[in-house]
Amino acid sequence: MSFFGFGQSADIEIQLDGSDTRKMAEMKTEDGKKERYFLYYDGESVSGKVNVALKKPGGRLEHQGVKIEFVGQIELYYDRGNHHEFTSLVKELARPGELTHNTTFDFEFNQVEKPYESYSGTNVRLRYFLRVTIVRRLSDIAREMDLLVHTLSSYPEMNNSIKMEVGIEDCLHIEFEYNKSKYHLKDVIVGKIYFLLVRIKIKHMEIAIIKRETTGSGPNTFNENETIAKYEIMDGAPVRGESIPIRVFLAGYDLTPTMRDINKKFSVRYYLNLVLVDEEERRYFKQQEITLWRKGERLRRPLQQQLMAQQQTLQQLSLNNQQGKFPQSHPQGQPPEFTPQMTSAGAEPPSPQQSQSPMHEEAPEQLPSNPSPQSQGRQHHSASPPHLHLEQEADDDLTTPKLPSPPTEPPNSIDSPEEEFLEAQAGSLSDEEEAEERESVKPSSGVTQEPVPVAQ
Repeated sequence: MSFFGFGQSADIEIQLDGSDTRKMAEMKTEDGKKERYFLYYDGESVSGKVNVALKKPGGRLEHQGVKIEFVGQIELYYDRGNHHEFTSLVKELARPGELTHNTTFDFEFNQVEKPYESYSGTNVRLRYFLRVTIVRRLSDIAREMDLLVHTLSSYPEMNNSIKMEVGIEDCLHIEFEYNKSKYHLKDVIVGKIYFLLVRIKIKHMEIAIIKRETTGSGPNTFNENETIAKYEIMDGAPVRGESIPIRVFLAGYDLTPTMRDINKKFSVRYYLNLVLVDEEERRYFKQQEITLWRKGERLRRPLQQQLMAQQQTLQQLSLNNQQGKFPQSHPQGQPPEFTPQMTSAGAEPPSPQQSQSPMHEEAPEQLPSNPSPQSQGRQHHSASPPHLHLEQEADDDLTTPKLPSPPTEPPNSIDSPEEEFLEAQAGSLSDEEEAEERESVKPSSGVTQEPVPVAQ
């Protein structure tokens, strides 16, 4: 029998789904040490596998059933015999029978409600855990696995600043102001202290963050204060009208969200404690409660992805509107009437006849063998711009609709002004040719020319 150590026994192992990628967080234990646990959130499913390995291979393990529980409970250290469970879910893994070999069971708690955050304090602990139990007649075999739960909050709708005037009559009047009354756990407390009246000798001033843990109710209420952080913000005697700035970073401290009446068992509150110490070591203090909450850090990425998706959708809609207004076949996505004309610098706008396709360009007529230098220069400078323009128009003709061409001249007309100018130059005579023509004209043989005497 297993009661005397001779029977069959088994080892139980719990494996959670996604344990390789699941985030882990730290929490203090009862002895003050920190341990890491798998992190879950409210409404998240808990699933995995339970491995049961028999210690003696080939033997049999009789049982009255195998079950797994998801439990959330509150433990008060002064009342350890009573555990208050606020969540308890049970799944049956196997009915009564025998286990003859190593067995694996799958389990899943779908969308488990986790109303409170895990907490380990001075007098109380709130924990979530999985418990696997192999029920037997004499002694059960059980295994527990703790989980860590964080409750996420959203930005508070109302977050007013804290401003208050306190002091001692006719001795000390101060006014302190904090920028907010609710801070998330990674926030920064910003404020100032303004001295309205100073008639006592103040040596220094400090500010502290105090955690107050309240357990029990009625006459059995216990308060435990713990100083989380303390800063000295002023050294020396202040004067009237002096202002002292305050800036406290919360990210470096082990803080939890504010908890109020958790299952009517305990509360956790935080206070800012402002302390002034005079030369006689008398202490003047004023406490102001602040609210701490946990920012939903893991929801940032989906929110950013959602914003990016909205931006992409807007860009796609604007692009579709442009494509619907202007045909996509156009190379620039613009209507034909806005197509810019490409002309070289210094060139004159082309004529309607030059803007026609090069396929309709005719070869220039035969020029004289010795054209004038002026005609050659004009022909050289006036030929390139129309050529570039015609190539661009040929490319545009493939995609853009053709505008109606202006009325053309009869077929026997000249195609371009340059050719017309060259033909006119070819039909006229140059100065040298006119001189040669005058020399070639000779008087007839019957007419003689004699020199005329000049009177002296």
